[in-house]
Amino acid sequence: MATDEAAGLVVIGGSHAGHQVAIAARAAGFEGPVTVLSDERELPYQRPPLSKAYLMGKQPREALLFRPAAFYEEQGIDLRLGVSATAIDRAAHTVTCDNGTVLSYRKLVIATGTRVRPLTVPGSDLVGVHYIRTLADIDAMLAELDRVKSVVVIGGGFIGLEGAAALKTMGRDVAVVELADRLMTRGVGKTVSTFYADHHRSQGVDVRLSTGVERLEGENGQVTGVILSGGETLPADMVIVGIGVLPNQEIAEEAGVDCANGIIVDENTQTSDPDILAVGDCAQFEGRFYDGSLRLESVQNATDQARTAGATVSGEKKPYDSAPWFWSDQFDLKLQMTGITVGYDTEVIRGDVAAGEFSVFYFKGDTWLGTDTVNQPANHIASRRLLDAGYALSQAEAADEGLALKELVKAARKGG
Repeated sequence: MATDEAAGLVVIGGSHAGHQVAIAARAAGFEGPVTVLSDERELPYQRPPLSKAYLMGKQPREALLFRPAAFYEEQGIDLRLGVSATAIDRAAHTVTCDNGTVLSYRKLVIATGTRVRPLTVPGSDLVGVHYIRTLADIDAMLAELDRVKSVVVIGGGFIGLEGAAALKTMGRDVAVVELADRLMTRGVGKTVSTFYADHHRSQGVDVRLSTGVERLEGENGQVTGVILSGGETLPADMVIVGIGVLPNQEIAEEAGVDCANGIIVDENTQTSDPDILAVGDCAQFEGRFYDGSLRLESVQNATDQARTAGATVSGEKKPYDSAPWFWSDQFDLKLQMTGITVGYDTEVIRGDVAAGEFSVFYFKGDTWLGTDTVNQPANHIASRRLLDAGYALSQAEAADEGLALKELVKAARKGG
């Protein structure tokens, strides 16, 4: 068994959050060895374009990379590709890898992200059934796409709808099957859900709501159709599954680190073991923008938590306290969301929904929770800044089309 005795910072996971932790630690002055373990063989890359620009051939492979290999060498970051961590020994401060190497650590950051929730109906193992998570996933889809005419997307969340929009734009017949009674139920309110269902249908996407999947059927091992809960068959040369994700927290659980729906961390991204931190999609935490605790699956959360972790491992305290924000590109629409709006009871709308340029402000009682904008980026930026400033936006202010949100931002910065 090979052993690396140089104790320093070890990061498990080489995706957005993982590689950013290493960079942030160096920027904060961490001088010890820094090792990043990535189970993928690609240099760290951006995931959001996978279901959009990369799938459509608008963004080349090399443009997905965060940094070239030379950058990591210059920063003294030992990036180990194709290597997975298999166990953590907290007492010994070591991480065992699948290649037999044992790394000692002074600080350990877990950035293992999530894995797709698998489809379990009969036929889900047929050739032509795909998930959107990694670069290899999209490459596998692209390798089959020339023979594909009809696609069924199972799941009406962000990833599924982005894939549906891209494939429809590429000339395929596309159907979206969603079990819930509206699209994107975890992320947006009813007005936005309805608008997006209507828009997808206007572009020729067959959107089926309140519809389950009974099984997939195929010939010679290749998927050919999706049998819906009502018995109807949708033709499918390809099936894309987007029914959620699960946090990769097992390595932490097995080491005795506290977990729930993710690895539990505090405002400094430290776990129940102060020498072990967790960031990104796998981390569960509390914050001032929502009740209780939650995991956030977003680029913003991965980046900001990674910066906090980089500071923490370097002996600084820069607590994570950012307003959450997200985005989704579908057809010619840019959906931008800020805040956690689950549990809202009132929507206040600005703009023209029919024209596809509007904002929806969500309230629970008199408390403003957040905003969704469609093709109104200025309102999105202003909403983020107002949330960060702790501004108590009123329903009257939200409804006042003559009141520029940027003026409220100025007032909030002045303490007015």
